[in-house]
Amino acid sequence: MDNNLTDRAFWKAFWESRIGLIFKLKPNYVFGDILGKVIAEKNAKTAIELGGFPGYYAIYLKKYKGLKTTLLDYFIHQGLVNQLLEVNDLKEGDIGIIEADLFTYVPEEKYDMVLSFGLIEHFNDTKFIIGEHLKFLKPGGTLFITLPNFKSVNGWVQRKFDKENYDKHNINSMDLALLKNSCEALGLKNVEAYYHGKFSVWLENKSEQTAFAKLMMKTIWLAGKVFTKVVPIESKALSPYMVVKAEL
Repeated sequence: MDNNLTDRAFWKAFWESRIGLIFKLKPNYVFGDILGKVIAEKNAKTAIELGGFPGYYAIYLKKYKGLKTTLLDYFIHQGLVNQLLEVNDLKEGDIGIIEADLFTYVPEEKYDMVLSFGLIEHFNDTKFIIGEHLKFLKPGGTLFITLPNFKSVNGWVQRKFDKENYDKHNINSMDLALLKNSCEALGLKNVEAYYHGKFSVWLENKSEQTAFAKLMMKTIWLAGKVFTKVVPIESKALSPYMVVKAEL
């Protein structure tokens, strides 16, 4: 079976169709608090974001944490990256850019932090894709991976209203035990795998949805927010994200 659930044509069409792609990143950007603690604890100076076009976290960590950052992706639209840099008070060249196939690229350097956000769930072999991150990581460095939790209310929304996008995800990868065991089998230490966020739902193609679908989304979103305000827990049923953190 082909390990890759997407191809370059998919990502080109995906990114070129996105609305609201360019915006100013805030200091409290999602996962920013966790990343800040890791940077402080490990005194990290360099980071690479894998599969992260247009580079939100490479830009966030450069702008707010002063790290030397690099973005690597199979598809890079330099014009969009430049727009995102400009709106965040940075300029072309402030982050490194590598347009390459993750699986064939041979790194010229290693980094204190290797990051990916919503990457590994697009591949069938979870352990293999996690392992591909490690060729970029310095000994003692930190691996930080996030992925959506589609074994949740949000997953039901995706499956119901955007089955095409849902099918581009390896739902089996969204398993805490699998993620933790995969990291440990690769020799990583201090492995943590957990749900993140109280509640959220989203659709990539929200603007194309029917009025009924939009009403359903709003109703579910409001109900979930009210419930998690009363019972503020992170859980498999409600949390929108999963986080994996480990050290080499």
